[in-house]
This record gives sequence, C-alpha cells and structure tokens, in this order.
Amino acid sequence: MLEPAYQADVVVVGAGVAGLWAARRLTSAGVTTMVLEAAHGVGGRMATERVDGFRLDRIGQLLTVPRTSWPASAAHPDPRRATALDGLVLRPFAPGVLVHSDGRRHRAGIPATARGARGALHAVRALAGVPRPAPAPRNRAGAPPGSAAGRARPFPDAPPPARLDRYRHGDRGRQFGIVAPLRLRAELARLADTPVERLLARPELPAGQALAARGLPARTVDGFLRPLLAALLSDPDLTTSSRCADLALRAFASGRLCLPEGGAQALPELLARTLPPGTVRTGVRVTSVSANGVATAEHGEIRCRAVLLATGARAAAELLPGLRVPDFHPVTVVHHTTDEPPPTGTCLLLDADRGGPVAHTAVVSRVDPSRAPAGRTLVSSTVLGPPPADVDTVVRGHLSRLYGTSTARWETLAVHHTAEAVPAMRPPHDPRRPVRLLAGLYVCGDHRDTSTVQGALRSGRRASAAILADLGAAGSMHAADPLPTARAA
Repeated sequence: MLEPAYQADVVVVGAGVAGLWAARRLTSAGVTTMVLEAAHGVGGRMATERVDGFRLDRIGQLLTVPRTSWPASAAHPDPRRATALDGLVLRPFAPGVLVHSDGRRHRAGIPATARGARGALHAVRALAGVPRPAPAPRNRAGAPPGSAAGRARPFPDAPPPARLDRYRHGDRGRQFGIVAPLRLRAELARLADTPVERLLARPELPAGQALAARGLPARTVDGFLRPLLAALLSDPDLTTSSRCADLALRAFASGRLCLPEGGAQALPELLARTLPPGTVRTGVRVTSVSANGVATAEHGEIRCRAVLLATGARAAAELLPGLRVPDFHPVTVVHHTTDEPPPTGTCLLLDADRGGPVAHTAVVSRVDPSRAPAGRTLVSSTVLGPPPADVDTVVRGHLSRLYGTSTARWETLAVHHTAEAVPAMRPPHDPRRPVRLLAGLYVCGDHRDTSTVQGALRSGRRASAAILADLGAAGSMHAADPLPTARAA
C-alpha cells in the first residue's frame, strides 16, 4: 500500500503559547510542523491592544519568575536571564506587594533571600524564647563579632533596634503586629524550599479553607494571603485547589512578579518568530480533526501524521466532543491614563478590604515604560468575577480610595471583559492531565495543567515530548507542503 501524501508531520491547531511552544520543540527536533490559527494574529488570550501609543493587555496575567534565574549581585535582575527564550525582556515589579487596608497602604510579603530566610527563622525563634545558635567568630568581611561592623542583624530587612517602636506601631505594625511579618516571612521561606512533589502530595482542599490551617494570624491571612492568591489565581473566592494555591505561593516566595516588555503578546510573538518561516498560518479555521489530518474552511483537508489541539478548552471540546470543559473565572481589565501618576512606583497594589471591584492595580508604565507614550501614565486595574453594571464609574471611585488621589480627570482607554479568561482549578484538580488522547491525536493548553502561562508552556512541552516519542523518528520524513488553494464558496 502506498503511504498517504502528508503535507506536514504535525499540524498544531491554535497559536497560543502552548501550541507555539510545542511547535518550537517539534521543529527543533526536525519535525515539519504547521500551526493553524483562526484569528489574524498569534497569542490567543495573551493579546495586547494598541491604542494611541498605549499597549493594553486584555487579561494581564501576572508572571512569576524564579529568583534563581536572576544574578544575585545585581540590584535589578537581568530580564533576559529570567527565561529560556532569548530576546524576551521581563520587567519586574517591586519586591513584595502593596496592600491597602483600613485606609492605609503598607508593604508586605517581600520574598526572602537565602540569608533573609535564615534571619526570619532566627527572629521567630527569638520571639518564641528559643536561643539562637552562636554566630561564627568573624563575619564575611573579617570584622570581630563584637565590633559595630561585625554585629549582624538577625533579620536583615527589619529596622535597627532603635527604630523598633516605629516598626511596631507603624502602618505595617497596625495591620499585622510585630510577630506576624516575621512568621509570614518564615512561612514564605519554608514554602520556597519545599519540593514541588511534596506540595502536590498534600491533602487537597479549596484554597480558602486551607489558609485557615497555616497557623498564621487571621489578620495576616485576610490582609495579605487572600488578596495575593486572588490576584495570582484570578479567583476572588479562592475555590482553587489548595495544591495549585501552594504552587502559586511557592513561585511568589522564590521569585518576582513580572510583566513582559511591550505587553503580554510579546511572548507568543517571540515564539512565532523563532519558528521556521511559513510555519504559522493565520486566518485558517479548522472545522474537524482526526488522527491523520484536519479539515479547514478555507483550504480543505490537510493530511499529517499527528494533530495537536492547542486551542482553549471550549474550542477543543467543539472539535473533539467528550473533552472536559472546565468552569472559568471571568476577568475585566480597565485601562486609564493620567498626567499625574499615583505615588506607588513599581508596586502591585492589592485591596485587602474588598472595598470595591478592583482586586489589584498598578501603574504599569512605571514597571514597563514601553506600554505608554513618553510623558503619559498607564494605570491598569483588574476586576475579578462578574463586573458591576457601570464598571468604569465604580472602578474610578475604588481607585481613588486605593491610590488616595482624585481620578476625575483620568481618561479611560479601554475596558476589556473576558468571560472565559482563566480555567478554574477546583479540587480535585490534576495539574498533569493527559496530553495524549490516542496515537496521532494530542491536546495541550492551560486547561491540561495549571491555568497559568507557565502551565500552558508545560503542557506544550509534555505534548511535544509525547508526539516525538510516538513518531519514533528524530527528523522529518518530508518537507512541508503549501496549503491547498482556497475553494470557491
């Protein structure tokens, strides 16, 4: 029997980050790959709209970059070392977050370095009356331990003893007290050192219920952990699996929150540029799939040796009935511009009081200046859950309280509402859902892993590995053919 005429080894349906990452790995292994995208651009939900020189994300998911990817000696990390993708530039937020509570803003949750983690544990022991181990005879600089230069502070980021009263009774102290920040830092330090496998083996509960078992004060949980997890998971009610919440907190504790320079779409656009010319075909609608080909509305049938569905969960289920469609968390992003930037610098601002619809907000043009024209300020705010009826008016009032400034003269650039923005990860949740449906038919996306950008990339990597194993060949068996001529309607 003659082998059928294949037009590519693998057809990837969908040009989001999962499909593009899988295509990159496949083409790197010598497998000819064709990526078909129904839209006229790549990225899927990681889309960035350009309006009058501003770059406005439609969803604006936060990226958490491991601290180990950054040089410890630099005051600011080298963004290019934060990822395996050469050319991607990440702009970091300030360490930790700003939390608005009881009408005040305070810094919280600054991830500890290795030295900071030890300091936090020593501070907790001291507060509990446990003796601290004796220090080494000399410090790293060689100064005697009794000298002023040789006395090491047990908690490097805490104020010196003379300022302890101000630290205890300041804004941060009023919210948490003196002990809670130290216990929080110790908890984050322990979490950063916990292997992922151990986190995934913990009992699984809704994240909101699991927080109560951490042993931290209720004001610390409600004033920091809940709003932080809501921002990281896009889940205001914290119904997410506690295992996924632990993974998100671990990433926060061991890394930094970042934004891709130029907008969220910079990542999928970079992935598309790394592929061989002609690999990505936009404006091609796939109407059906099988293990050895796909049917398109514009170009008829395309034959291949394997098909990878890399669309969203609902689109994948429409092409393959029977695939599970999860619930989704809706997200609304409101973008404003002003000539007078709020005084929060590069911090992410959370609302612990839930005094309005905004879950988190930031002056993103301070974090990434390329997102706004020179001399203009871009403030992006995220509403989780169903938005209020008059969303812009309500958001303006809430932002005025959060930033402590009038928003009457702010100009609204865009309001982006995405009903199916982030797949829900309610327990029981399997963060490693199978990507191989049968020989020749595969599926990937954030709905097969964790509903984060990193989860989408991991699922794409797992799917490409399964395809390469099933094809059983290191290289391509043929060159990719052009698409068939469009048929007349």
